[in-house]
Amino acid sequence: MRFAADHVRVTVPGSAGNLGPGFDCLGIALGVVDTIEVSLLASTDLIVEVTGEGEGRVPLDESHLFVSTLRAALDRLDAPGTGLHVIAHNSIPHGQGLGSSAATAVAALVAARALLAEPEALGLEAILTMVTALEGHPDNAGPALLGGAVVCWQDDAGAHATPLEVAEGIETAVLIPHGVVPTVEARACLPATVPHRDAAFNASRAALLVHALVSSPELLFDATEDRLHQDYRSSHMPSAIAMMQELRERGLAAVVSGAGPAVLVLGLGLASEGFATGPVAWADGIGDDTWRSILTSERVPGTAVERLG
Repeated sequence: MRFAADHVRVTVPGSAGNLGPGFDCLGIALGVVDTIEVSLLASTDLIVEVTGEGEGRVPLDESHLFVSTLRAALDRLDAPGTGLHVIAHNSIPHGQGLGSSAATAVAALVAARALLAEPEALGLEAILTMVTALEGHPDNAGPALLGGAVVCWQDDAGAHATPLEVAEGIETAVLIPHGVVPTVEARACLPATVPHRDAAFNASRAALLVHALVSSPELLFDATEDRLHQDYRSSHMPSAIAMMQELRERGLAAVVSGAGPAVLVLGLGLASEGFATGPVAWADGIGDDTWRSILTSERVPGTAVERLG
């Protein structure tokens, strides 16, 4: 397959998965984005530049997630081998439960699609399925790709996501602590089985949460109760659990964001509740940590791509 472009720019948002009870099936895009440019080189060289989040920590070779995912897509589609120049400007925090790895993988596949002369060879569901194969779940890839809030599921054909029309006025605030928790570590805390009553409890709350997001914000507090994953992870993220409990005692719909340790709040008028973007002075010391906030007041668009050459 031949290339139709040799230089593209991709913007991709972070996301919060689970939203409490919707384990691996509900997610929402957040107002923080990474911007990644990739150019094809006539040589076999690989140049990777990273600024912002992950700078000095992420690899700058073929193991960089954007590079490895892009290579896999191009190989799958029999595109010719080429050198790459990748420039990543990262704003999505790493290791905090804001979907940074899903965003990077989505960005790589959307970039591959834009480079190709036949982008339809890599459709949106194929992209979602490929990222889900890497991540194990689609609840970050879905909102990163489509924007807004989504319901995700998997079947024998792959991974799927459908958007939700979130009620006007619903906002999100993500409270981010200083510490990080690797997703693989957070997942290792989960038991192989759960009691039937807990599964039934979460099924009811996940269904209620969809209704609350679409038309009844007053139900968000009850709808964000969870028995499947947050308590099991509490020993690995005590600061997140302390913050979540503090906020829920205030009557706010607070949950662990994805695998944590960031905490997501869903509600109305969150700026007036003390969640404006930036440091959160009132939260210092909760869970023996310091906190900053990212407030999102409008629907966040999904991944966008521009051909530059």
